[in-house]
Amino acid sequence: MLSSLLLFAFLALLMTFQYSYAVVPLLAGGVAFCGLLFARHSVRLGRGDVLCLAALLLFSLLWLADVGRTGKWPVGEGNQGILLPLWPMLAALVLIAWRAFPPKAGFWWAGVALGALLAGSIASYEHWVLGRGRPDNGMNAIPFGNVSLLLATLSLVGLLARLGMRPVKGEWWLRGFYALAVGAGLLAAVLSGTRGSWIVFPALILLVFGVFWRQLHRGGMVALALLVAVVVLSASFMPRAGVTQRVAQAVENLEEYAEGDTYSSLGIRLEMWRAGARLFHEKPILGWGEGRLEARRDQWVSEGLYDKGISRYDQLHNDLIDTAARRGLVGLVSLLLLYGVPLVLFATHLRRRSDVQGQALALSGVIVVVAFIGFGLTQSLLRDVRGLSGFLGMLTACWCLLKATPEVGREGTQA
Repeated sequence: MLSSLLLFAFLALLMTFQYSYAVVPLLAGGVAFCGLLFARHSVRLGRGDVLCLAALLLFSLLWLADVGRTGKWPVGEGNQGILLPLWPMLAALVLIAWRAFPPKAGFWWAGVALGALLAGSIASYEHWVLGRGRPDNGMNAIPFGNVSLLLATLSLVGLLARLGMRPVKGEWWLRGFYALAVGAGLLAAVLSGTRGSWIVFPALILLVFGVFWRQLHRGGMVALALLVAVVVLSASFMPRAGVTQRVAQAVENLEEYAEGDTYSSLGIRLEMWRAGARLFHEKPILGWGEGRLEARRDQWVSEGLYDKGISRYDQLHNDLIDTAARRGLVGLVSLLLLYGVPLVLFATHLRRRSDVQGQALALSGVIVVVAFIGFGLTQSLLRDVRGLSGFLGMLTACWCLLKATPEVGREGTQA
């Protein structure tokens, strides 16, 4: 029961309270350690568990080795990320414990829905009451918008899963709760002004409707798809939302960059990616390392090779480029395994499972990985405290819930 409450708190509070990204995982890690220490039976791990643990530990150990060779720890925005390389190890500990003492799936669905609702409420208050152009709840607007969009998508999966199960009397309020969560999470993402999240959103929607298309009434699926589109477009074209302005600004930035003007939001990103490609080219095997990357980049900036604006950041705004430049091919392989191993495992279960709950959880795992791959194209989200915490926490929870969920028929009987 304690693991279920911790999972619910993590999902519901991740975008709500400032330090919940660290406090709840640390509590979960402490409980996991005690649970394993005093467990009366050994934990039985399967092949998939071992592969997930290997991917987590490899990514963590290589990151720590990079810290060891340079003596520099990643600090993250606001100096909140000093121990980031250790977090995958914490996730591995929780994964082992939750395989023995798994949380309940209902707490997952309730947590993502409440998290999306709270994010939407906070964004609405900051935008319309406080007058902020890009609501962020005191954090970077990019992870705030990205994770809100992800919570909305997972809430949509929860809604469709409920529709695919045998109807329960009086359940209309739960479906309404999920529907409100979808709208609130999408609204938070729109108001945050985050453009990168919308690059991956079409892929997430195609995944969701591709899985449920044959299971649910076609007319209802079309109506739901239209409803999602109406919510997104309505929020986007609200007078003060600024979405159309942000899109126009992106087009203008591209035109300016082509003409040689690099000092813009998009221009700075392109400059960082160009510098990252050169950094990787010079040290392709092990990369430059923590701290040394920034020093070499700033040296090039002082020589006038790149726009000085790129020196304001401690990352290259792309997880693949940043990892390749910082830890070379070795680090890049570890990142691809961190993405690829769980993605393949979840996709395999998604094809094999025939029960609605199992499919919904497997789909959720696929969505989490695909979403963070997409988010990482325009922001180094795995170097952000809430980004890395959200990715590791959701990944661990999805896997443990999926493995703990028995395969049952669509009428609710065990297969």
